[in-house]
Amino acid sequence: MGLFGNIKNLFKKDKKEKEEVKIYETGLTKTRENFISKLANLTKTHQKIDEEYFEELENILIMADIGVNTVIKFVEKLRKRVKHENITNASDLTEIIVDELFIIYVNDDIISTKVNYSENGPTVILFVGVNGTGKTTTIGKLAHRFEQEGKKVMLIAADTFRAGAIEQLKEWSLRSNSSFYAKEEGSDPGAVIYEGIEKAQQEKSDIILIDTAGRLQNKINLMKELEKINKIIGNMIPNAPHETFLVIDATTGQNGISQAKNFQEITNITGIVLSKMDGTAKGGIVLAIKEELNIPVKFIGLGEGINDLQTFDIEKYIYGLFKDMM
Repeated sequence: MGLFGNIKNLFKKDKKEKEEVKIYETGLTKTRENFISKLANLTKTHQKIDEEYFEELENILIMADIGVNTVIKFVEKLRKRVKHENITNASDLTEIIVDELFIIYVNDDIISTKVNYSENGPTVILFVGVNGTGKTTTIGKLAHRFEQEGKKVMLIAADTFRAGAIEQLKEWSLRSNSSFYAKEEGSDPGAVIYEGIEKAQQEKSDIILIDTAGRLQNKINLMKELEKINKIIGNMIPNAPHETFLVIDATTGQNGISQAKNFQEITNITGIVLSKMDGTAKGGIVLAIKEELNIPVKFIGLGEGINDLQTFDIEKYIYGLFKDMM
């Protein structure tokens, strides 16, 4: 039994697992309705697998934001499998498409969505991303998640340039019941982080979440700023930051991939947080991120609620996409 068969058993797991599957199912509604309806129509109009079928399938996958390079490789693998297994009926390809999309993401890699927690002292997670991606909201939701797990969290507002960023993060600290440190707007981010970490250490915080500016249009200045920030953090806490998460807005599609490539050039990205996934019909971006960036998606935003930020799970993601065909 392939993934298509195994994944149907997700709902038979415990209550928490069922709730998480439901969030994926609901959050991927737009993508599923767009993607699956086109795929189902393709199967109806092409009972035989021919060149026209593969061309239309390529277009459907590209429109789902899976990425041109990824789609070309994927369809080529599909062609070989169809030939090797002598598959002639388009309706028989659905399960194979699900399995191959899963294989593309995993690709024999060991993909960990676990946070790299520090064994000694607080875990420091640095957040980067352009303005408007939902970075501050993501930090707030993660803070809530960690607090729910019994961890003591400190939020540091080092995005001192964007109007309203400090107040927004302060509001999230109240909603998530987390500690908070900030200085006045326009302050030196390095000084804010230094003093914020000192406060977190005094309060014996378990996790420190740091918001940073996202002025990617001035890449050289941003690079220098992030280098300085990383040096300050590393001097205060050995081997920190333990994670650097890039927040990408899923609704921006391939533009988000371009942003990620730019950030990869200026700092070490250890994980992607994909926000606003529920707001796009092009949820295939997850596969493009893996293929083009080779950075794990660690969290995925599937709604506006405080509990709608989920640890990324490839099986639940595939289920959310293909539920209507199972």
